[in-house]
Amino acid sequence: MRSLTRDQVRAVDLRAIGEYSLPGIVLMENAGRNAAHLLMALASNDRIGGPLRVAIACGRGNNGGDGFVIARHLENLGAEVKLLLACDPAAYRGDAAVNHAVAVRAGIAIEPLKSAPAEAWSAALVESDWTVDALLGTGSSGAPRGAVATAIRAINLARNPHGSDSRPRKIFAVDIPSGFDCDTGLAADECVRADVTASFVARKIGFDAPGSGAFTGAVHVIDIGVPRRLLDETAADG
Repeated sequence: MRSLTRDQVRAVDLRAIGEYSLPGIVLMENAGRNAAHLLMALASNDRIGGPLRVAIACGRGNNGGDGFVIARHLENLGAEVKLLLACDPAAYRGDAAVNHAVAVRAGIAIEPLKSAPAEAWSAALVESDWTVDALLGTGSSGAPRGAVATAIRAINLARNPHGSDSRPRKIFAVDIPSGFDCDTGLAADECVRADVTASFVARKIGFDAPGSGAFTGAVHVIDIGVPRRLLDETAADG
């Protein structure tokens, strides 16, 4: 499967839901579950003992919804998980709202940090082995602002900490690194520098741009259950 543009990714989602009758929440479930299993497989390579500790930074859109699904499956797999919200929980809509409600009822630790300073984000990340970036998805454009920009700065700082807490932490980006343009491959001033990117359905065309690897890290394509015929048609139309 060749790399896709932002518009092609959106067309795949819309056609899967509209023409193939695949509910969006099923696609989100598949994406989050398979991303969680990938993260656990990667983390098993460098775990010495004790449960994996994961902090998941969630934005207000469906990328945040993917983060809620990832949290649930990671917890089921034995990880210690906490969700860090860069928005008001009341802002969630649709499938993201459903999965936020599930996370709340499941008792997964949730910290609302929309109005928190950078120091609070850093403190929330300090004990994690991995940070999951579920802040912004392929639909985002322009430079990250507000709490999302604050979260990105804290996530990047936690990746290479200084001082007495010098243990490096790895970053797992959901679909794309937040602040990265999936079409042009350009990174905003505030852009997550991931160790791994779990790209749903296909690589994004921006991943092929020179220097993009400094932000995406290793790219793994994640199946979300979209029919092969639809993917083949999308590739042919491009």
